[in-house]
Amino acid sequence: MARCLVVSGGAGFIGSNTVKLSLTTGLFDAIFVLDNLYSGLLENLPSTDRVKAIVIDVAEGLERVEKLLKGYGQVWILHLAAIVSVDEAYRDPINTIRVNVMGTANLLELARRVDAQKFVYASSVAVYGEPEYLPIDEEHPLKPANLYGATKLMGEQLVRQYGEAYGLDYVNLRYFNVYGPNMRAGPYAGVVYKFITGILKKGEITIYGDGSQTRDFIYVEDVAHANLKALTATATGTYNIGTGIETSVKRLAQEVINAIHVVTGKRPHVKVQYAPPRKGDVKRSQADNSKARDRLNWTPKTSLGSGLVKTVGWLLARIQA
Repeated sequence: MARCLVVSGGAGFIGSNTVKLSLTTGLFDAIFVLDNLYSGLLENLPSTDRVKAIVIDVAEGLERVEKLLKGYGQVWILHLAAIVSVDEAYRDPINTIRVNVMGTANLLELARRVDAQKFVYASSVAVYGEPEYLPIDEEHPLKPANLYGATKLMGEQLVRQYGEAYGLDYVNLRYFNVYGPNMRAGPYAGVVYKFITGILKKGEITIYGDGSQTRDFIYVEDVAHANLKALTATATGTYNIGTGIETSVKRLAQEVINAIHVVTGKRPHVKVQYAPPRKGDVKRSQADNSKARDRLNWTPKTSLGSGLVKTVGWLLARIQA
Protein backbone atom coordinates (compact mmCIF):
# COMPACT_ATOMS: atom_id res chain seq x y z
CA MET A 1 0.00 0.00 0.00
CA ALA A 2 1.62 3.26 -1.16
CA ARG A 3 2.29 5.79 1.59
CA CYS A 4 2.28 9.52 0.88
CA LEU A 5 3.21 12.59 2.93
CA VAL A 6 1.71 15.97 2.04
CA VAL A 7 3.64 19.01 3.31
CA SER A 8 2.01 22.40 2.83
CA GLY A 9 4.60 25.16 2.85
CA GLY A 10 7.15 22.44 2.16
CA ALA A 11 9.51 24.66 0.16
CA GLY A 12 9.81 27.07 3.08
CA PHE A 13 12.07 27.14 6.11
CA ILE A 14 10.74 24.42 8.41
CA GLY A 15 9.05 22.51 5.59
CA SER A 16 12.16 21.99 3.47
CA ASN A 17 14.16 20.79 6.47
CA THR A 18 11.37 18.35 7.34
CA VAL A 19 11.16 17.07 3.75
CA LYS A 20 14.90 16.39 3.72
CA LEU A 21 14.74 14.55 7.03
CA SER A 22 11.69 12.51 6.02
CA LEU A 23 13.55 11.18 2.98
CA THR A 24 16.09 9.55 5.28
CA THR A 25 13.43 7.57 7.15
CA GLY A 26 11.98 5.53 4.29
CA LEU A 27 8.52 5.99 5.80
CA PHE A 28 6.94 7.52 2.70
CA ASP A 29 6.92 6.42 -0.93
CA ALA A 30 6.17 9.95 -2.11
CA ILE A 31 6.19 13.47 -0.65
CA PHE A 32 3.91 16.11 -2.15
CA VAL A 33 5.06 19.65 -1.40
CA LEU A 34 2.34 22.30 -1.68
CA ASP A 35 3.73 25.82 -1.84
CA ASN A 36 2.84 29.12 -3.54
CA LEU A 37 6.52 30.14 -3.34
CA TYR A 38 5.65 33.38 -1.55
CA SER A 39 8.53 32.81 0.85
CA GLY A 40 9.55 29.25 -0.07
CA LEU A 41 12.06 28.33 -2.76
CA LEU A 42 12.07 25.24 -4.97
CA GLU A 43 15.87 25.21 -4.63
CA ASN A 44 15.37 24.36 -0.94
CA LEU A 45 13.97 20.95 -1.93
CA PRO A 46 16.02 17.81 -2.58
CA SER A 47 16.22 16.74 -6.22
CA THR A 48 14.57 13.31 -6.22
CA ASP A 49 11.59 11.66 -7.90
CA ARG A 50 10.12 10.96 -4.45
CA VAL A 51 9.50 14.69 -3.89
CA LYS A 52 6.82 16.24 -6.10
CA ALA A 53 6.39 20.02 -5.86
CA ILE A 54 2.99 21.55 -6.65
CA VAL A 55 2.86 25.33 -6.90
CA ILE A 56 -0.47 26.16 -5.31
CA ASP A 57 -2.06 28.57 -2.82
CA VAL A 58 -3.64 26.43 -0.11
CA ALA A 59 -6.21 29.16 0.60
CA GLU A 60 -7.60 28.86 -2.94
CA GLY A 61 -8.75 25.24 -2.81
CA LEU A 62 -7.09 21.84 -3.15
CA GLU A 63 -9.32 19.85 -5.52
CA ARG A 64 -6.48 19.02 -7.92
CA VAL A 65 -4.33 17.82 -5.01
CA GLU A 66 -7.13 15.51 -3.91
CA LYS A 67 -7.18 13.93 -7.36
CA LEU A 68 -3.43 13.32 -7.22
CA LEU A 69 -3.74 11.58 -3.87
CA LYS A 70 -6.33 9.06 -5.07
CA GLY A 71 -3.55 6.71 -6.11
CA TYR A 72 -2.15 6.41 -2.59
CA GLY A 73 -3.48 4.02 0.00
CA GLN A 74 -2.35 6.04 3.02
CA VAL A 75 -1.85 9.78 3.39
CA TRP A 76 -0.28 11.84 6.17
CA ILE A 77 -0.55 15.65 6.18
CA LEU A 78 1.81 18.20 7.73
CA HIS A 79 0.37 21.71 7.49
CA LEU A 80 3.03 24.41 7.67
CA ALA A 81 1.87 26.96 5.07
CA ALA A 82 1.14 30.27 6.81
CA ILE A 83 1.90 33.93 7.22
CA VAL A 84 4.35 33.61 10.09
CA SER A 85 5.45 37.16 10.90
CA VAL A 86 3.78 39.25 13.60
CA ASP A 87 4.70 42.40 11.65
CA GLU A 88 3.35 41.08 8.36
CA ALA A 89 0.11 40.00 10.00
CA TYR A 90 -0.29 43.48 11.46
CA ARG A 91 0.30 45.14 8.07
CA ASP A 92 -1.91 42.78 6.04
CA PRO A 93 -4.60 41.32 8.34
CA ILE A 94 -7.02 40.18 5.62
CA ASN A 95 -4.43 38.12 3.77
CA THR A 96 -3.18 36.69 7.07
CA ILE A 97 -6.69 35.53 7.96
CA ARG A 98 -7.18 34.16 4.44
CA VAL A 99 -3.98 32.12 4.50
CA ASN A 100 -3.82 31.08 8.15
CA VAL A 101 -7.51 30.32 8.67
CA MET A 102 -8.98 29.47 5.26
CA GLY A 103 -5.80 27.67 4.24
CA THR A 104 -6.03 25.50 7.36
CA ALA A 105 -9.71 24.77 6.69
CA ASN A 106 -8.85 23.65 3.14
CA LEU A 107 -6.09 21.31 4.36
CA LEU A 108 -8.41 19.83 6.97
CA GLU A 109 -11.10 19.25 4.35
CA LEU A 110 -8.48 17.54 2.17
CA ALA A 111 -7.56 15.35 5.14
CA ARG A 112 -11.19 14.44 5.69
CA ARG A 113 -11.83 13.63 2.04
CA VAL A 114 -8.75 11.41 1.63
CA ASP A 115 -9.20 9.85 5.09
CA ALA A 116 -5.73 10.92 6.24
CA GLN A 117 -3.89 8.80 8.76
CA LYS A 118 -2.72 11.86 10.71
CA PHE A 119 -2.93 15.65 10.48
CA VAL A 120 -0.13 17.68 12.07
CA TYR A 121 -0.67 21.42 12.39
CA ALA A 122 2.12 23.94 12.91
CA SER A 123 0.88 26.29 15.61
CA SER A 124 2.88 28.79 17.62
CA VAL A 125 3.89 30.00 21.06
CA ALA A 126 2.03 33.17 20.00
CA VAL A 127 -1.27 31.55 21.05
CA TYR A 128 -0.30 32.10 24.71
CA GLY A 129 0.33 35.84 24.53
CA GLU A 130 2.15 37.44 27.47
CA PRO A 131 2.86 34.52 29.83
CA GLU A 132 1.31 34.45 33.28
CA TYR A 133 4.01 32.01 34.45
CA LEU A 134 7.16 30.30 33.21
CA PRO A 135 7.89 27.83 31.85
CA ILE A 136 4.76 27.81 29.70
CA ASP A 137 2.95 24.48 29.64
CA GLU A 138 0.11 23.46 27.34
CA GLU A 139 -2.49 24.30 30.01
CA HIS A 140 -1.44 27.94 30.09
CA PRO A 141 -4.31 30.36 29.27
CA LEU A 142 -4.60 31.18 25.57
CA LYS A 143 -4.58 34.96 25.13
CA PRO A 144 -2.85 35.92 21.88
CA ALA A 145 -1.25 39.37 22.02
CA ASN A 146 -1.40 39.94 18.25
CA LEU A 147 -3.34 39.00 15.12
CA TYR A 148 -0.81 36.38 14.09
CA GLY A 149 -1.31 34.50 17.36
CA ALA A 150 -5.09 34.84 17.03
CA THR A 151 -5.06 33.22 13.58
CA LYS A 152 -2.89 30.35 14.79
CA LEU A 153 -5.30 29.76 17.65
CA MET A 154 -8.21 29.75 15.19
CA GLY A 155 -6.32 27.11 13.24
CA GLU A 156 -5.90 24.96 16.35
CA GLN A 157 -9.62 25.22 17.06
CA LEU A 158 -10.47 24.13 13.51
CA VAL A 159 -8.13 21.17 13.82
CA ARG A 160 -9.71 20.12 17.11
CA GLN A 161 -13.23 20.44 15.67
CA TYR A 162 -12.34 18.27 12.67
CA GLY A 163 -10.83 15.75 15.05
CA GLU A 164 -13.98 15.60 17.16
CA ALA A 165 -16.47 15.73 14.29
CA TYR A 166 -14.79 13.40 11.79
CA GLY A 167 -12.48 11.24 13.88
CA LEU A 168 -9.35 12.80 12.35
CA ASP A 169 -6.19 11.94 14.30
CA TYR A 170 -4.31 15.19 14.84
CA VAL A 171 -1.43 16.84 16.62
CA ASN A 172 -1.03 20.59 17.17
CA LEU A 173 2.61 21.60 17.61
CA ARG A 174 3.21 24.97 19.26
CA TYR A 175 6.62 26.01 17.94
CA PHE A 176 8.66 28.46 19.95
CA ASN A 177 11.31 30.58 18.13
CA VAL A 178 12.73 28.45 15.32
CA TYR A 179 16.03 29.29 13.57
CA GLY A 180 18.50 27.58 11.25
CA PRO A 181 19.35 26.96 7.58
CA ASN A 182 16.76 28.04 4.97
CA MET A 183 15.50 30.80 7.26
CA ARG A 184 13.42 33.43 5.53
CA ALA A 185 15.16 36.57 4.29
CA GLY A 186 13.55 39.95 3.63
CA PRO A 187 11.75 42.53 5.77
CA TYR A 188 9.91 39.91 7.84
CA ALA A 189 12.96 37.80 8.69
CA GLY A 190 13.41 36.61 12.26
CA VAL A 191 15.81 38.07 14.79
CA VAL A 192 18.49 35.38 14.35
CA TYR A 193 18.65 36.01 10.60
CA LYS A 194 18.73 39.78 11.11
CA PHE A 195 21.48 39.61 13.72
CA ILE A 196 23.73 37.33 11.67
CA THR A 197 23.33 39.19 8.38
CA GLY A 198 23.52 42.58 10.10
CA ILE A 199 26.86 41.71 11.68
CA LEU A 200 28.32 39.98 8.61
CA LYS A 201 27.30 42.70 6.15
CA LYS A 202 27.35 45.94 8.14
CA GLY A 203 28.78 45.24 11.56
CA GLU A 204 25.61 46.50 13.23
CA ILE A 205 22.31 45.25 14.65
CA THR A 206 19.10 46.78 15.99
CA ILE A 207 17.53 45.66 19.27
CA TYR A 208 13.90 46.58 19.86
CA GLY A 209 13.30 47.59 23.47
CA ASP A 210 16.11 47.19 25.98
CA GLY A 211 17.06 43.63 24.98
CA SER A 212 15.93 42.06 28.24
CA GLN A 213 12.99 40.36 26.54
CA THR A 214 13.50 36.60 26.30
CA ARG A 215 12.73 33.86 23.82
CA ASP A 216 13.13 30.09 23.60
CA PHE A 217 15.25 29.54 20.48
CA ILE A 218 15.04 26.07 18.93
CA TYR A 219 17.08 24.74 16.01
CA VAL A 220 15.13 23.78 12.90
CA GLU A 221 16.48 20.22 12.70
CA ASP A 222 15.06 19.54 16.16
CA VAL A 223 11.71 20.90 14.95
CA ALA A 224 11.85 18.67 11.87
CA HIS A 225 12.36 15.66 14.15
CA ALA A 226 9.35 16.79 16.22
CA ASN A 227 7.25 16.97 13.06
CA LEU A 228 8.12 13.40 12.13
CA LYS A 229 7.52 12.17 15.67
CA ALA A 230 4.09 13.81 15.61
CA LEU A 231 3.23 12.29 12.24
CA THR A 232 4.14 8.76 13.28
CA ALA A 233 3.29 8.66 17.00
CA THR A 234 0.06 7.14 18.26
CA ALA A 235 -0.37 10.14 20.56
CA THR A 236 -2.67 12.99 19.61
CA GLY A 237 -3.30 16.43 21.15
CA THR A 238 -1.25 19.60 21.58
CA TYR A 239 2.46 19.92 22.38
CA ASN A 240 5.03 22.64 22.96
CA ILE A 241 8.13 22.43 20.78
CA GLY A 242 10.92 24.41 22.44
CA THR A 243 14.16 23.83 24.30
CA GLY A 244 12.97 24.90 27.74
CA ILE A 245 15.79 27.46 27.89
CA GLU A 246 15.06 31.18 28.25
CA THR A 247 17.50 33.46 26.37
CA SER A 248 17.42 37.26 26.33
CA VAL A 249 17.78 39.13 23.05
CA LYS A 250 20.94 40.78 24.43
CA ARG A 251 22.35 37.34 25.21
CA LEU A 252 21.38 36.13 21.73
CA ALA A 253 23.43 38.97 20.22
CA GLN A 254 26.48 37.80 22.18
CA GLU A 255 25.90 34.18 21.14
CA VAL A 256 25.71 35.25 17.48
CA ILE A 257 28.97 37.18 17.83
CA ASN A 258 30.59 34.09 19.39
CA ALA A 259 29.30 31.87 16.57
CA ILE A 260 30.67 34.21 13.91
CA HIS A 261 34.01 34.16 15.72
CA VAL A 262 34.02 30.35 15.66
CA VAL A 263 33.16 30.16 11.95
CA THR A 264 35.37 32.99 10.63
CA GLY A 265 38.19 33.00 13.17
CA LYS A 266 37.64 36.72 13.68
CA ARG A 267 35.68 38.38 16.46
CA PRO A 268 33.50 41.07 14.87
CA HIS A 269 33.15 44.58 16.23
CA VAL A 270 29.43 45.28 16.42
CA LYS A 271 27.53 48.54 16.73
CA VAL A 272 24.26 47.99 18.61
CA GLN A 273 21.37 50.36 17.95
CA TYR A 274 18.21 50.44 20.07
CA ALA A 275 14.68 51.11 18.82
CA PRO A 276 11.28 51.31 20.54
CA PRO A 277 9.62 47.98 21.44
CA ARG A 278 7.52 46.45 18.67
CA LYS A 279 3.75 46.31 19.00
CA GLY A 280 2.51 42.91 20.18
CA ASP A 281 5.88 41.59 21.36
CA VAL A 282 5.78 39.59 24.59
CA LYS A 283 8.38 40.22 27.32
CA ARG A 284 9.34 36.64 28.18
CA SER A 285 9.03 33.15 26.74
CA GLN A 286 10.17 29.69 27.81
CA ALA A 287 8.69 26.31 26.93
CA ASP A 288 7.75 23.47 29.19
CA ASN A 289 8.39 20.65 26.71
CA SER A 290 7.89 17.74 29.11
CA LYS A 291 4.64 16.64 27.46
CA ALA A 292 6.35 16.27 24.06
CA ARG A 293 9.23 14.43 25.68
CA ASP A 294 6.88 12.00 27.42
CA ARG A 295 4.23 11.38 24.78
CA LEU A 296 6.01 12.00 21.47
CA ASN A 297 9.36 10.62 22.63
CA TRP A 298 10.96 13.81 21.33
CA THR A 299 13.95 15.62 22.80
CA PRO A 300 15.76 18.67 21.37
CA LYS A 301 19.41 17.84 20.70
CA THR A 302 21.01 21.10 19.54
CA SER A 303 22.40 23.76 21.88
CA LEU A 304 21.98 27.41 20.94
CA GLY A 305 25.72 27.79 20.46
CA SER A 306 26.13 24.85 18.08
CA GLY A 307 22.92 25.68 16.22
CA LEU A 308 24.10 29.25 15.64
CA VAL A 309 27.48 28.01 14.36
CA LYS A 310 25.67 25.85 11.79
CA THR A 311 23.39 28.73 10.86
CA VAL A 312 26.25 31.21 10.48
CA GLY A 313 28.06 28.74 8.23
CA TRP A 314 24.99 28.37 6.04
CA LEU A 315 24.38 32.12 5.78
CA LEU A 316 28.04 32.93 5.17
CA ALA A 317 28.10 30.47 2.26
CA ARG A 318 25.03 32.19 0.78
CA ILE A 319 26.53 35.66 1.17
CA GLN A 320 29.81 34.60 -0.44
CA ALA A 321 28.16 32.68 -3.30
